[in-house]
Amino acid sequence: MERIKVWQCIGCGRIDDPQPCVGICEDRKVEYVLAAEHDRVVALLQEVVRAIASTAPRENEAARHWAALRERAKRALREIG
Repeated sequence: MERIKVWQCIGCGRIDDPQPCVGICEDRKVEYVLAAEHDRVVALLQEVVRAIASTAPRENEAARHWAALRERAKRALREIG
């Protein structure tokens, strides 16, 4: 996920964009990500969490069940990058 470094005022909230200052500006460097990238990562993680929360292993299949869920989680992590 690409991070965008910007300067943000902790007083008025200005982000690298002229805006009337309220007289208490103090800039600090912050990082943002694009909303579309954030949404993509959250969707991938929700899919994995949903699979964990909504499935149960069959009798005597717990090891195979968790191995499959682990593989699903690893695929999601690879997609996230």
